[in-house]
Amino acid sequence: MAYTKNLMIGVKKKQIHVYELLAGLFVMTLIVSNIASTKIVAVGPLVFDAGTILFPLAYIVGDIVTEVYGFRKMRSLLYVGITTLLLTMLTFWVVQLLPAASDWHNQAAYDATLGVVWRIAFASMVAIFVGELINAYILASMKIHTKGAKLWQRLIGSSAAGSLIDTAVFSILAFAGTMSNDAMIHLIATVFAIKVATEVIISPVTVKLIVRIKRHERIDTYEKPAAYLVD
Repeated sequence: MAYTKNLMIGVKKKQIHVYELLAGLFVMTLIVSNIASTKIVAVGPLVFDAGTILFPLAYIVGDIVTEVYGFRKMRSLLYVGITTLLLTMLTFWVVQLLPAASDWHNQAAYDATLGVVWRIAFASMVAIFVGELINAYILASMKIHTKGAKLWQRLIGSSAAGSLIDTAVFSILAFAGTMSNDAMIHLIATVFAIKVATEVIISPVTVKLIVRIKRHERIDTYEKPAAYLVD
């Protein structure tokens, strides 16, 4: 089941293409947050990778795309994001392997900042894909169930579920065997709490953006994601 409320008949198409802006922001967030994750920061008792600061934006953009344009559009954007992230990692890896010029002495800095650890890269891509897909699936399903009502609850509920799966999958795939179970649980809890707190704090802005984008685009999509999960 899928249908879209579209009121563009007789209306001149607007020049600002919101979806393209959101898509660029989503891809940028995936790439930059993965690069930033190479630094571990400590804020009071909290210890987490610096990519956590930006990464919740990916879920916010995912929520907007799913709510306005539908599950299939978000799934396609997710494919693009993961492919772009993989291409970025492959480029960094090839550059890492290329011999440096004799007068260039920054290989260690490059390796520390942009050098690819494939276990971390693989964990990141799997976690992002699974977490974002679950987020979009729950949000789209709840939209059908509530007939488009309770937007705030749907945004927070779907993002919390997706973020929990994302954080747990990444932590287990990336760090299993390298830290104690207690340390891993603490890491997952800390990163998850930061992500959800960010979502909640930003949620009033997210709701307003969704309402404005729906008006601007004159579109509001309802899809049962189960019908399109594998097509």
